[in-house]
Amino acid sequence: MDGQKRIQSALISVFHKDGLEPIVRELDRLGVHLYSTGGTQTFIEGLGLKVTPVEEITTYPSILGGRVKTLHPKVFGGILGRRDLDSDVAQLEEYAIPPIDLVIVDLYPFEATVTAGGTESEIIEKIDIGGISLIRAGAKNHADVVIVPSMQHYAELLRLLKDQEGSTTLAQRRAFAAAAFGVSSHYDGAIYNWFSGGNGDLRLSAGPTTVLRYGENPHQKGAFHGDLAGMFEQLNGKELSYNNLLDLDAAVDLIQDLDTIEGVPFAILKHNNACGAAVRATVKEAWDAALAGDPVSAFGGVLITTARIDKATAEAIDSIFFEIITAPGYDDDALAVLMKKKNRMILKRRTAALPKTKVRAALNGVLTEDADTVVPSAASMKTATVKAPSAQEVSDLVFATMLVKHTKSNAIVLAKGNQLIASGTGQTSRVDALEQAIAKAGRFNFDLHGAVMASDAFFPFPDCVEIAHKAGITAVVHPGGSIRDQDSIDYCNANGLAMCITGTRHFKH
Repeated sequence: MDGQKRIQSALISVFHKDGLEPIVRELDRLGVHLYSTGGTQTFIEGLGLKVTPVEEITTYPSILGGRVKTLHPKVFGGILGRRDLDSDVAQLEEYAIPPIDLVIVDLYPFEATVTAGGTESEIIEKIDIGGISLIRAGAKNHADVVIVPSMQHYAELLRLLKDQEGSTTLAQRRAFAAAAFGVSSHYDGAIYNWFSGGNGDLRLSAGPTTVLRYGENPHQKGAFHGDLAGMFEQLNGKELSYNNLLDLDAAVDLIQDLDTIEGVPFAILKHNNACGAAVRATVKEAWDAALAGDPVSAFGGVLITTARIDKATAEAIDSIFFEIITAPGYDDDALAVLMKKKNRMILKRRTAALPKTKVRAALNGVLTEDADTVVPSAASMKTATVKAPSAQEVSDLVFATMLVKHTKSNAIVLAKGNQLIASGTGQTSRVDALEQAIAKAGRFNFDLHGAVMASDAFFPFPDCVEIAHKAGITAVVHPGGSIRDQDSIDYCNANGLAMCITGTRHFKH
């Protein structure tokens, strides 16, 4: 096999020990000489296996509170020494430097420490120096060395050790090297972003890559870059597609806002927009109300809730065709119902931090912006009219504003009793969006008398409030900001409508 080399020695220095034991035991079976230091050395010794402390090579102890352990010519010489270069081999022998054929590293958890809200000193101490240097050295000399840069690569190493009895090819070592530079690049990017506070040049590295079946359309390639397994556990169904992930992204953003309302939220999305949504006392009631909003568009939709799915809800959901459901958990009998269809994608949502910055390609560059984390609330509903909204109308206005925030602009949402009645989405005219919503509400026999209307941006003219009033709507909300806001307020005052202004626009393009 091309460039095949057998591993005879290994340096292991890892933060996370999970999954390490079978590798160490396999290396021991293969007669590989193990070197280690600190907690990793203690772990290996605890397994009853022989390991040489790095200090025996360097003749220096770990110093400066553990900041300097492996940073020594006798360590890096053993990794970087070129086995096919006589002068390198001679120097290794002259200085009694043992060659190292395998380097296993798992870096200090810098990003996890930042996410957990660590202090500045705690975060600084989680900037790995020796580990990142070992990774780069091993990757550079991949002609001779296997570099395993994180615990995510343990399984692949273990497979090779077993299948090939400790031997690797140049192509395999090169693949590990590529992964290593990916790890180091991501790690350095995270550190840079923390130091710059998000105000420096863009450094984007989202994590591991999942190649998708295709992109938005079959003729386009697609991939997801990030820890998808950290977001969802897939319990059933085919692989998630590019469009599935876009819908899930929209669904998660929406449900996080709806979850701030008392009760159980349930939403149904198609093409990134909610076609059904409701908040009720139970998950079954929330599903029934969400589906009633638009049972036609729900076909092939993405379903999301923050409640555990029980059997009664599963049986109700099972009556329609849908692509995906995601929830924090499922009763066993509910899963049995939902898993009857093998392609149905059933996801268990995990707790995961979402990016604070939104990124998209534009022209010959990239656009970034802060995520829209403003959550509508009763406190944000500032009454602008003589008539104030009732308590129920305020609740509905908050609910409707959450929905319109997550609907493609121009957007209008009609709601009543914390239920999505209808929406107008992605229209070039706000009047068109409103008329679309009213027509849709009529198609499903909703009575708009007592309903509320939310707009993602201001009303430039009073035409929208006039149309809404004639349809039976009694309260409206918009961000305000038009030089003609008063025209819409005057119409509401003259016709007994309540209007609230939030001061926050929620365009979504």
